[in-house]
Amino acid sequence: MKNQNYLDKVYCGTVAQRYGLETAIDKSVIKINLYLSSEGLEGDQCADHKHHGGAERALHQYPLEHYVFWENKYGTNNQWQAPGMGENLSCAGMTEDTVCLGDRYQWGEAIIEVSQPRSPCFKLNQRWNIERFSVDMQELSLCGWLYRVIQPGVVSVKQPLVLVDRESNAMTIREVCEVFFGDPLNRDGLLKLKLQRKLSASWMDKVIQRLENHEVENWSFRLLGRADSKATGQQNVF
Repeated sequence: MKNQNYLDKVYCGTVAQRYGLETAIDKSVIKINLYLSSEGLEGDQCADHKHHGGAERALHQYPLEHYVFWENKYGTNNQWQAPGMGENLSCAGMTEDTVCLGDRYQWGEAIIEVSQPRSPCFKLNQRWNIERFSVDMQELSLCGWLYRVIQPGVVSVKQPLVLVDRESNAMTIREVCEVFFGDPLNRDGLLKLKLQRKLSASWMDKVIQRLENHEVENWSFRLLGRADSKATGQQNVF
């Protein structure tokens, strides 16, 4: 299995006060070799360790081509370019339709593995000054994805992501989003997600809770930073 994907850019950021937030969403291009640990790239910071970063969310990749879509949708008042979503990795040709949950890549000395889609949050709304941008991203399944680090090591933008393993029952990131966000109480979909052994622990816990309780967790604060019934999960039962 030799599927090579060359990166456009690699980005790291430090925590700062921006957009009315303490955030590390603004990142800078990194051209030198970096050490990738189980927690992420050397020098890349995270302002909210409860909801971002950590072993299951060590890296964020966002498809480069999505910026053209957002510019066409929202206009040219914003500079629609990477790393506007706070991503670490930028690449054309890898999208939610071609990347699968559990995909394992060799990157330089490191090995990384897709753990879950990115969960859009209200900080993107403030970053782009678009009130319900996070909601649109979630509804359109244009979320990007996160990685866990299987093997730490030195990495570089010059080194490709080489696909070395894919699960036999792998779901694409879009398929995961369409169940988890788009049809969150569909029992068949949830049971399919439950079989995805590489799904992050936090998402798997929510899948199991939905199956047991027949309710969806409230999404309003994550998406909008406030209570809003239009942004919540579907709180009805089977």
